[in-house]
Amino acid sequence: MRKESLALLTTLLLLLLLLPTTESKLSRDDFPPGFIFGAGTSAYQVEGAAAKDGRTPSIWDTYTQAGGMLDNSTGDVASDQYHKYKEDVKLIADTGLDSYRFSISWSRLIPNGRGAINLKGLAYYNNLIDELLKYGIKPHVTMYHLDLPQALEDEYGGWLSQKIVIMSFHLAMHSQKRRLSLSFLIGHTKWEDRIECVFFLVLSIDKLHIRLPSNPKIIGLPRRLTTLFDFRIMSPLVFGDYPKIMKKIVRSRLPSFTEEQSEQVKGSFDFIGLNHYQSIWVKDNSNASKTAPRDFNADLFVKISFSKNDTPSGQLIPTDVPIDPDGLQHMLEYIRDAYGNPPVYIEENGYGFGTNDTIYDVERVNYLSAFISSMLDGIRKGANVKGYYVWSFLDVFELLAGFQSRFGLYYVDFKDENRRRQPKLSALWYSDFLRKKKAGTNINRMGLHERSHSQQ
Repeated sequence: MRKESLALLTTLLLLLLLLPTTESKLSRDDFPPGFIFGAGTSAYQVEGAAAKDGRTPSIWDTYTQAGGMLDNSTGDVASDQYHKYKEDVKLIADTGLDSYRFSISWSRLIPNGRGAINLKGLAYYNNLIDELLKYGIKPHVTMYHLDLPQALEDEYGGWLSQKIVIMSFHLAMHSQKRRLSLSFLIGHTKWEDRIECVFFLVLSIDKLHIRLPSNPKIIGLPRRLTTLFDFRIMSPLVFGDYPKIMKKIVRSRLPSFTEEQSEQVKGSFDFIGLNHYQSIWVKDNSNASKTAPRDFNADLFVKISFSKNDTPSGQLIPTDVPIDPDGLQHMLEYIRDAYGNPPVYIEENGYGFGTNDTIYDVERVNYLSAFISSMLDGIRKGANVKGYYVWSFLDVFELLAGFQSRFGLYYVDFKDENRRRQPKLSALWYSDFLRKKKAGTNINRMGLHERSHSQQ
């Protein structure tokens, strides 16, 4: 191990011991037996090798290569996990994660969107899964994470066409902004009978804080928001149809389910995946009902802000987002009460909006500690939560910010051709939390002396 690497880790360990956070109150023993802790990435955001071994462009390749990102970045190389997956899996094991969430690049596995499988792409994912299993790490596979093959975008116009519902993808989601849709579709798969396969849907859901309307006669705002926000997808999955209030507002613009479709959709999941980062403050804006044309955001009839002190607007573009950990507990309790308490995995939760170019990420440690504690409070009140994944394991290409935001537990030097990884303070904190028992603390976090290979 190089002297500077040892000095860095020593400094991080000392700083970790001095952190004035609630982490000392948290113990993995507080969680139910079999509870899964992990971290995640997605294919376009982490793999790189965009034009290698038969992979074809996805809509994100097209979008970024045309200069769509504010920093003109692309995922052409990203964190280069395609070449560094063995090193990354070793880091995952050293950190003590139970599971790794990753997605499969449709463009890498089936370059034309349908038809022949790319054997080199198949070999990559087989090798990645084999490496994870070698260390006893459970693969948590997302079949689709926003990276539609450009060939299918050109042929069908993306998810706006029902013709694209092919293979194992049983449900299409309609979005006014196809490239930036924040709803993920995950499908059944079988990977050589080596892993348990389930169907689940990942929803990006924020806690809604309702600002009291100036007119006390305005009613139904909380019900309207919770049914029209990302729960517009939950109702069909649980009850087989859209909420009545959604039908009333959207009217003829909302497709209707046939009786057969309703039966197909109802109960078509084994658990619900939940992405949660922040809370949203909303204020009634019923006058928006008179505007035309309307889209999903307009149908909410609200003004939105990410802080109770901000001036509400209609934009959903987070920058410096305030931390509201109680929101996660509230969302879990709402799902418990409104949808029959289905099994839930927290698929994404993390801190990194805005520039965060440091390994001394005290803010991320405080964020994760607070949200894990909030999740535990929800579990203690009966929420059926089965697992939790930090976003993200590494610094990756962020779909909303390119390389301007860093969410990773591990720092990636994107200016370095080798994409050198370094643990952040949050990586050591998470590792310590995962290994710590109520009786004491494991000071030799992350197998410090075993990790020298990654610092060579």
